[in-house]
Amino acid sequence: MTVGAIYALVALGFTLIYNSSDVANFAQGEFVMLGGMVTFFGYAAGLPLFVAAVLAIVVAAVVGLLLYRLAIEPARRASPVTLIIITIGASIFIRGVTAIVLDKNFHSLPSFFGNEPFVIGGATLLPQSLVVMFGVSLVLIALWLFMSRTLRGKSLLATAANRTAAQLTGINTRAVTSTAFVISAAIGAIGGVLATPITLTYYDAGTLLALKGFAAAVLGGMGNPLGAVVGGLVLGLLEQFSAGYLSSQYKDAVAFIVILLVLFTMPQGLFGAKSVERV
Repeated sequence: MTVGAIYALVALGFTLIYNSSDVANFAQGEFVMLGGMVTFFGYAAGLPLFVAAVLAIVVAAVVGLLLYRLAIEPARRASPVTLIIITIGASIFIRGVTAIVLDKNFHSLPSFFGNEPFVIGGATLLPQSLVVMFGVSLVLIALWLFMSRTLRGKSLLATAANRTAAQLTGINTRAVTSTAFVISAAIGAIGGVLATPITLTYYDAGTLLALKGFAAAVLGGMGNPLGAVVGGLVLGLLEQFSAGYLSSQYKDAVAFIVILLVLFTMPQGLFGAKSVERV
């Protein structure tokens, strides 16, 4: 469930950007990596852990905004395949810059509330796992409040429903899409901050996370926030069950199997709406 919660955050980032711009952002995993890496180096430089985490979230949000303004927006009239290739190129660029500016080593952060596990019914549970679950819950509540109680959040929902109609009502869809990229980057960075004490981080950690987050988003229904969360949790459970009952060597293949099965059997995902086209 802990690993699945991280996948859910990555899938949420995919969902936000896809709803606002119809782009599958394969640089989403790099925001998770930046969250962990910047937090580690900030903490190593002497900053308090909380301050280093906030700094990492801000850095990732700025990178997300630059990604939209410098790469996605100039090519907004390009085909979806071209935009996907742009995000893949951005992912490679972010990884390269991180490797040069920071380093290529593995890093970890101290657990927020120690490493003494809780024993519940014969099973052990790390305090950091509870921190991850609690943090993901807070992110979901904050995102729900933003989307339902703020004007910018409602504008984002309107843009997701019908971009042309939103523009006709006076909504600045360019600003809305910028907001979506900033929020998705910040959510990814939060995932990196929460996960690094458990899973470690390094400059190339975002590649596999992006693929698994995409698999979770596809499983839940691309564009559906609830589906992104459920898809992430289900994918995390499937990975752990495959590692426990089959072999840990097959764990990373589960995401690719899920993508293929969903695309072949139910392309709309678990919670996605079926599309109907009149001809």
